[in-house]
Amino acid sequence: MASKQMLAAAAAAVALAVLLPARGAAATEHMVGDGNGWILGFDYAAWAATKQFRVGDTLVFRYKSTNHTVVEVGGADFKACNKTASANEWSSGEDRVALDKEGRRWFFCGVGDHCAKNMKLKITVLAAGAPAPEAPATPPPPSSPAGKARARVVHAVAAAVTAAAAAMLAL
Repeated sequence: MASKQMLAAAAAAVALAVLLPARGAAATEHMVGDGNGWILGFDYAAWAATKQFRVGDTLVFRYKSTNHTVVEVGGADFKACNKTASANEWSSGEDRVALDKEGRRWFFCGVGDHCAKNMKLKITVLAAGAPAPEAPATPPPPSSPAGKARARVVHAVAAAVTAAAAAMLAL
């Protein structure tokens, strides 16, 4: 009898873990440029497009301190690569920037013409509990690898939920 209860509890936990979205996820530390770090010749716009930045997360800029800096400015100054007197600037080579509020943030390298050479990063910081952006409305075709994987996951979740329900009814 106890094993049926344990099986039901385990099946219910699996079903809930799969079906419920993550809530209160831990803050993420984003290494800017991933393994490349903060360097010339990297597409930071493409990098940022693959990330979700939330309040509580941290950006880590890793670079050779004799070659680069990190400057945070407003949008117009970002576009013009204009380092103002009131701009925040870091130069340690491993700078940690806390994302402490929602909204846009703009960063560029303040050395020479690096900003003009596109060594710059623009991000949008979402609220800590904001839902993830919507997935594409069109599911992958059933014959594609992604479609087959999706079908397997749906089938596995349905089987787990059915097993959990049956186990709970048997109690």
